[in-house]
Amino acid sequence: MSQDHATPSDTMAKKPSSFSSSQPSSPLSCSSSAKKSSPRWAAVFAAQAFISVAAGAFGAHALVDVLGLNALAWWQTASQYLMYHALGGLIVAALFAYLPASKCILVLFFVGNLLFAGSLYVMALTGYTLLGMMTPLGGLCYLLAWGWLVWQLWQRLSEDT
Repeated sequence: MSQDHATPSDTMAKKPSSFSSSQPSSPLSCSSSAKKSSPRWAAVFAAQAFISVAAGAFGAHALVDVLGLNALAWWQTASQYLMYHALGGLIVAALFAYLPASKCILVLFFVGNLLFAGSLYVMALTGYTLLGMMTPLGGLCYLLAWGWLVWQLWQRLSEDT
Protein backbone atom coordinates (compact mmCIF):
# COMPACT_ATOMS: atom_id res chain seq x y z
CA MET A 1 0.00 0.00 0.00
CA SER A 2 1.31 3.40 -0.85
CA GLN A 3 0.65 6.33 1.38
CA ASP A 4 0.40 9.86 0.10
CA HIS A 5 2.60 12.12 2.21
CA ALA A 6 2.31 15.84 1.53
CA THR A 7 5.01 18.13 2.77
CA PRO A 8 4.11 21.54 4.20
CA SER A 9 5.44 23.19 1.02
CA ASP A 10 3.17 20.95 -1.12
CA THR A 11 0.17 21.95 0.97
CA MET A 12 1.00 25.65 0.71
CA ALA A 13 1.46 25.39 -3.05
CA LYS A 14 -2.02 23.93 -3.48
CA LYS A 15 -3.80 26.70 -1.54
CA PRO A 16 -5.23 29.58 -3.52
CA SER A 17 -3.78 32.96 -2.60
CA SER A 18 -7.06 34.08 -1.04
CA PHE A 19 -6.69 31.40 1.62
CA SER A 20 -2.99 31.92 2.35
CA SER A 21 -3.50 34.40 5.18
CA SER A 22 -3.27 32.90 8.63
CA GLN A 23 -5.37 35.75 10.05
CA PRO A 24 -9.02 34.80 10.57
CA SER A 25 -11.40 37.18 8.83
CA SER A 26 -13.58 39.42 10.94
CA PRO A 27 -17.31 38.59 11.03
CA LEU A 28 -17.87 42.08 9.62
CA SER A 29 -15.33 41.57 6.85
CA CYS A 30 -16.64 41.24 3.32
CA SER A 31 -14.13 38.54 2.44
CA SER A 32 -14.69 34.94 3.39
CA SER A 33 -14.05 31.42 2.24
CA ALA A 34 -16.61 30.70 -0.47
CA LYS A 35 -16.22 26.99 0.14
CA LYS A 36 -17.54 27.24 3.70
CA SER A 37 -19.75 30.33 3.63
CA SER A 38 -21.77 29.92 0.47
CA PRO A 39 -23.71 26.80 1.56
CA ARG A 40 -24.33 28.35 4.98
CA TRP A 41 -25.72 31.54 3.47
CA ALA A 42 -27.76 29.52 0.97
CA ALA A 43 -29.24 27.53 3.87
CA VAL A 44 -30.09 30.75 5.74
CA PHE A 45 -31.90 32.21 2.74
CA ALA A 46 -33.62 28.91 1.90
CA ALA A 47 -34.91 28.91 5.50
CA GLN A 48 -36.17 32.47 5.03
CA ALA A 49 -37.96 31.42 1.83
CA PHE A 50 -39.56 28.56 3.80
CA ILE A 51 -40.66 31.00 6.51
CA SER A 52 -42.11 33.29 3.85
CA VAL A 53 -44.27 30.52 2.39
CA ALA A 54 -45.35 29.26 5.81
CA ALA A 55 -46.13 32.78 7.07
CA GLY A 56 -48.03 33.64 3.90
CA ALA A 57 -50.17 30.53 4.20
CA PHE A 58 -50.70 31.14 7.93
CA GLY A 59 -51.80 34.70 7.22
CA ALA A 60 -54.13 33.69 4.41
CA HIS A 61 -55.82 30.90 6.40
CA ALA A 62 -55.43 31.36 10.14
CA LEU A 63 -55.22 35.14 10.45
CA VAL A 64 -57.78 36.23 7.88
CA ASP A 65 -60.59 36.29 10.45
CA VAL A 66 -58.40 37.57 13.29
CA LEU A 67 -56.55 40.57 11.85
CA GLY A 68 -57.90 43.77 10.38
CA LEU A 69 -57.36 44.77 6.75
CA ASN A 70 -54.29 46.93 7.51
CA ALA A 71 -52.66 44.16 9.54
CA LEU A 72 -53.37 41.60 6.80
CA ALA A 73 -51.83 43.95 4.24
CA TRP A 74 -48.71 44.31 6.41
CA TRP A 75 -48.54 40.52 6.75
CA GLN A 76 -48.85 40.02 3.00
CA THR A 77 -46.20 42.67 2.26
CA ALA A 78 -43.85 41.10 4.79
CA SER A 79 -44.28 37.66 3.23
CA GLN A 80 -43.73 38.97 -0.30
CA TYR A 81 -40.61 40.97 0.51
CA LEU A 82 -39.18 38.18 2.63
CA MET A 83 -39.51 35.83 -0.35
CA TYR A 84 -38.11 38.32 -2.88
CA HIS A 85 -35.04 38.94 -0.79
CA ALA A 86 -34.60 35.31 0.26
CA LEU A 87 -34.43 34.50 -3.45
CA GLY A 88 -32.04 37.41 -3.96
CA GLY A 89 -29.89 36.03 -1.15
CA LEU A 90 -29.86 32.59 -2.78
CA ILE A 91 -28.71 34.14 -6.06
CA VAL A 92 -25.92 36.05 -4.34
CA ALA A 93 -24.91 32.93 -2.40
CA ALA A 94 -24.61 31.12 -5.73
CA LEU A 95 -22.37 33.95 -6.98
CA PHE A 96 -20.32 33.96 -3.75
CA ALA A 97 -17.03 32.86 -5.30
CA TYR A 98 -17.52 35.20 -8.26
CA LEU A 99 -18.20 38.44 -6.36
CA PRO A 100 -15.68 39.77 -3.84
CA ALA A 101 -18.20 41.64 -1.63
CA SER A 102 -20.98 39.07 -1.69
CA LYS A 103 -20.81 38.48 2.07
CA CYS A 104 -21.66 42.13 2.71
CA ILE A 105 -24.53 41.94 0.23
CA LEU A 106 -25.84 38.82 1.97
CA VAL A 107 -25.61 40.49 5.38
CA LEU A 108 -27.58 43.47 4.05
CA PHE A 109 -30.29 41.18 2.65
CA PHE A 110 -30.44 39.28 5.94
CA VAL A 111 -30.65 42.42 8.09
CA GLY A 112 -33.14 43.91 5.64
CA ASN A 113 -35.35 40.84 6.03
CA LEU A 114 -35.19 41.05 9.80
CA LEU A 115 -35.98 44.74 9.93
CA PHE A 116 -38.46 45.02 7.06
CA ALA A 117 -40.42 41.78 7.15
CA GLY A 118 -39.86 41.25 10.86
CA SER A 119 -41.23 44.65 11.84
CA LEU A 120 -44.28 44.18 9.60
CA TYR A 121 -45.01 40.73 11.00
CA VAL A 122 -44.78 41.99 14.58
CA MET A 123 -46.86 45.08 13.76
CA ALA A 124 -49.54 42.92 12.20
CA LEU A 125 -49.73 40.61 15.22
CA THR A 126 -49.44 43.21 17.97
CA GLY A 127 -50.74 46.45 16.47
CA TYR A 128 -47.63 48.15 17.86
CA THR A 129 -47.16 50.62 15.01
CA LEU A 130 -44.03 52.27 16.43
CA LEU A 131 -42.17 49.35 14.89
CA GLY A 132 -43.06 50.93 11.57
CA MET A 133 -39.97 53.09 12.09
CA MET A 134 -37.85 49.96 11.59
CA THR A 135 -39.44 49.04 8.27
CA PRO A 136 -37.75 51.78 6.20
CA LEU A 137 -34.38 50.80 7.68
CA GLY A 138 -34.95 47.31 6.32
CA GLY A 139 -35.90 48.83 2.98
CA LEU A 140 -32.68 50.84 3.03
CA CYS A 141 -30.73 47.62 3.63
CA TYR A 142 -32.49 46.10 0.61
CA LEU A 143 -31.61 49.09 -1.56
CA LEU A 144 -27.98 49.04 -0.40
CA ALA A 145 -27.74 45.30 -1.09
CA TRP A 146 -29.22 45.57 -4.58
CA GLY A 147 -27.09 48.63 -5.36
CA TRP A 148 -23.96 46.89 -4.14
CA LEU A 149 -24.83 43.84 -6.22
CA VAL A 150 -25.23 46.01 -9.33
CA TRP A 151 -21.89 47.67 -8.58
CA GLN A 152 -20.11 44.34 -8.04
CA LEU A 153 -21.53 42.84 -11.24
CA TRP A 154 -20.64 45.98 -13.17
CA GLN A 155 -17.09 45.82 -11.79
CA ARG A 156 -16.82 42.17 -12.83
CA LEU A 157 -18.11 43.04 -16.29
CA SER A 158 -15.43 45.69 -16.74
CA GLU A 159 -12.75 43.27 -15.45
CA ASP A 160 -13.87 40.56 -17.88
CA THR A 161 -13.80 42.83 -20.93
